Amino acid sequence: MIAMTEVKTLRKDLKLRHLELISLGGIIGSAFFLGTGYIIAQGGPAVLISYALGGLIVFLVMLCLCELTVAMPSSSSFIQYASDYISPTWACGTGWSYWLNWIAYIPAECTAAGIIMHYIIPSVPAFTWAMLFGLMITVINLSKVRIFGEMEFWLSIVKIVAIVMFSVLAIFIFFGLYKSGGKMPTIGTEYLLGDGGFFPHGKLVVISLMVMLLVNFQGSEIVCLAAAESTDTDVAIPRASRNIAIRIVLLYLVPVLLLVLIFPWNKMESDTSVFVLALQQYGFHWVAGVFTFVILTAAFSCANSGMYATVRALYGLSNQKMAPKIFSRLNRHQVPMPAAIFTLICIWIFLILSYFFSSTAAFSYLLSISGFTGAVCWISICWSQYNFRKHCKKHKIELKGKFRTPFYPLVPLLGIWLQVACLVLLFFNEELRPAFYFGVPAVLLPMAIYWLYKKYSKASNHIEQSL
Repeated sequence: MIAMTEVKTLRKDLKLRHLELISLGGIIGSAFFLGTGYIIAQGGPAVLISYALGGLIVFLVMLCLCELTVAMPSSSSFIQYASDYISPTWACGTGWSYWLNWIAYIPAECTAAGIIMHYIIPSVPAFTWAMLFGLMITVINLSKVRIFGEMEFWLSIVKIVAIVMFSVLAIFIFFGLYKSGGKMPTIGTEYLLGDGGFFPHGKLVVISLMVMLLVNFQGSEIVCLAAAESTDTDVAIPRASRNIAIRIVLLYLVPVLLLVLIFPWNKMESDTSVFVLALQQYGFHWVAGVFTFVILTAAFSCANSGMYATVRALYGLSNQKMAPKIFSRLNRHQVPMPAAIFTLICIWIFLILSYFFSSTAAFSYLLSISGFTGAVCWISICWSQYNFRKHCKKHKIELKGKFRTPFYPLVPLLGIWLQVACLVLLFFNEELRPAFYFGVPAVLLPMAIYWLYKKYSKASNHIEQSL
């Protein structure tokens, strides 16, 4: 039996440095180190536009979420905002699809870690390594929230240092400051505008790949899910949100630009890190070992922060009466233990089912599913902020908090329609279309169940009152 106490609030054990690095932990995962090769191979150098659009979308979403969180800090976060300012039915669909988003993504990260470890120790199957990583994540997320925060802080630092290291070496290579085989490499725009030009697979692919690419950025919203467990929301959330937007440019856009400049896009691979391949091409063979460790760190860190996010989402759904009441109960460490246990069971089901697929196929498929459901969540955030500001203006309510989303209503509307376009065009990408088939029911089915439940409850109450 698990001892429970009737504690109504989560423990406020997360500091500002924890919040900033938790969000970075969510957005710098193995999807970046392994998935970047797949994305560039599909779109060519033009994916630079995709990454720029992705960075813009994240920035717009964070501006909207920051205003909502500072004005109304809540452990239910965007689920409550959607319930209050869109509709409870939509909030239910968004919340459960977000939960499914991470349920799919965490096994993908464990599978990625398994692929890497199998490469290092071929005698042990990738599936076995994936199970081991799942077990480690299970233990950590059943512990105190401070332990989680400290671990994410240091794991994220490892990833940031690796990306900075790659960027510095790539700059040396591009400007001819490093000799390879006794010769100065001359690159210029050879790889950027060479084989097939800047748009080798057409222009529409730039948008249709966005959902897959947005998986890389997902996790930035965790900073506001963690707001209920931070000590100074008014200061911590705006600062963390601004820093995340800036770091996305520095840690994503700059490294990808440098990668495209020094390595041919048609040699990109999805079963290993293209960052390693690029540096090895110029003689940096020692970097393979370093990046292997970094990718393992990224997979573990992202899965760990994703586990935190999905448990808090289920906790929020329960608080909003959109999930069984037991999921809002906290243990003596003020951790939502029933929500954590149920979530872990579902993650383990996905992990076990991945045994019946190849590791690389399971990784790509789970990522595309996660991208669709995550985009729905972000659309909900922008929509909630748009309606929140309209509500305040209509009822002449003075905005609380120290942060305002600038350029309203342009920011939320642009955030909504850019992502809607990404989801629509996903349907026309034959390889990624299965994610559309899974993602639409993942949103609509919880909405339908909740609507029917509310309708049945009202009918039952009406009959009881009549009697």
